[in-house]
Amino acid sequence: MITVSNLAIQFGKQVLYKDVNIKFTNGNIYGVIGANGAGKSTLLRAISGELEATKGTIELGPGERLSVLEQDHFKYDAETVLNTVLMGHTTMWEVMREREALYSKPDFSDEDGIRVAELEDKFAEMGGYTAESDAAALLSGLGIKEAKHYQLMGELSGKEKVRVMLAKALFGNPDNLLLDEPTNDLDLETVEWLEDYLANFEHTVLVVSHDRHFLDAVSTHTVDIDFGKVTLFAGNYSFWYQSSQLALKQAQNQKAKAEEKRKELEEFIRRFSANVAKSKQTTSRKKMLEKLNVEQIQPSTRKYPGIIFQMDREPGNQILEVHDLKATMDDGTVLFDNVEFNIEKGQKVVFLSHDPRAMTALFEIINGNREADKGTYNWGVTITTAYLPVDNTDFFQSQMNLVDWLSQYGEGNEVYFKSFLGRMLFSGEDVLKKVNVLSGGEKMRCMIARMQLNNANCLILDTPTNHLDLESIQAFNNNLKLYKGNVLFSSHDHEFIQTIANRIIELTPSGCIDKLMDYDEYIHDDKIKELRAKMYGEA
Repeated sequence: MITVSNLAIQFGKQVLYKDVNIKFTNGNIYGVIGANGAGKSTLLRAISGELEATKGTIELGPGERLSVLEQDHFKYDAETVLNTVLMGHTTMWEVMREREALYSKPDFSDEDGIRVAELEDKFAEMGGYTAESDAAALLSGLGIKEAKHYQLMGELSGKEKVRVMLAKALFGNPDNLLLDEPTNDLDLETVEWLEDYLANFEHTVLVVSHDRHFLDAVSTHTVDIDFGKVTLFAGNYSFWYQSSQLALKQAQNQKAKAEEKRKELEEFIRRFSANVAKSKQTTSRKKMLEKLNVEQIQPSTRKYPGIIFQMDREPGNQILEVHDLKATMDDGTVLFDNVEFNIEKGQKVVFLSHDPRAMTALFEIINGNREADKGTYNWGVTITTAYLPVDNTDFFQSQMNLVDWLSQYGEGNEVYFKSFLGRMLFSGEDVLKKVNVLSGGEKMRCMIARMQLNNANCLILDTPTNHLDLESIQAFNNNLKLYKGNVLFSSHDHEFIQTIANRIIELTPSGCIDKLMDYDEYIHDDKIKELRAKMYGEA
């Protein structure tokens, strides 16, 4: 349990929030949401003690332990992977170190024996005798193979370190757990493992994430940080988003009678509750449904970008044919081979692979930016494309302002280009910013504005939700569901894939798996699991 009383956070004259009074209770998972800069990570840092609050107090339950997902991935480079995880339970780790030091003394005394006996009792009480196997199980679940458990952290890749740090945070069943963007750099299978783990976690969790499916799968409550307030709602992200949109629609429709509004909101809660009741969370978790009420439903003050893709030309029947395509890395690593597919009108295709470089290579090839090692591709004569690459660094090397930068990619006057930037939430003096000083999220919104100028009938999107906040992801997702053209994309966002794709193509070193089905069906099909293992050489 975490009790926050009269909390205020202020940096100079900027007040993030004040008068925050919330109790985070045992058995619940709180998804923390808010626009970029609202103070989501700051709230977690204040609770962890890393940041001193301007005002107020934060207290844990008596004798409770707090664990945090650390962001410094170089801190433990001199430690083994297994020891790094064990260090997540600081008290147990201190007992282990003292116990080992005493046992290794050449002049072991009676006093040492008494102390060792005390330590052994503490060690057993904390589950110390199964600690290494528990830590190993966490690492394996997160995709770190046993062969790496005794390597030094400094020998791991950045993505592997992320997984070890997550295992460290989870280790020892902490009473309170703070997770800031825990799904970053995790593949979709590992995210699903984490969802299952947290769905049955019986303590207190606060999590910041831009992954909507993940938030929906694990959260019992939503903590919304908006305009200087921190507000607690029962329900997950989808409940918060859908209810706030419904409340906004009702607020705009002033003619609706109060009783009609109430009935509509109550019907929404009933339908939402029925869906959540089917979730994989434990029965005790579902008690949060009893707390959903009409009074909590309020319009959000969030601003959503206007992501609107339109087509100048209706596509013909021939979209894209790919024959016997192969791509390798400079070191000879085969990203994919023997790839054959024919994209048909209206299809929205997600491309998957164990190696994300495979999708980037494919998109670069079909956009003419890279040569294939073998094979051919052919676009239909009616097809126009707009491409969102995963790496946009080269687009932002100049000192142009946003208007001049965007005008390179279309025809029109200054007002015309400002209208596209305005849709993407750049207004007033923002449009005069130099493009080389933009944040990652701002660059992505500029790239999306650039794509919208094309009015293309086929969109190619390489991990399009990178660097975007929840509002931009939601707006992007909503428009792609309505878009009438073809979409070829890759993504780490489960909800994005599930709600957009109607075809799955997985690229492997020995060919491709091509299925007309939705994503949830694909990843849970046992026959497809066997086929995937065989094609990756894992069977």
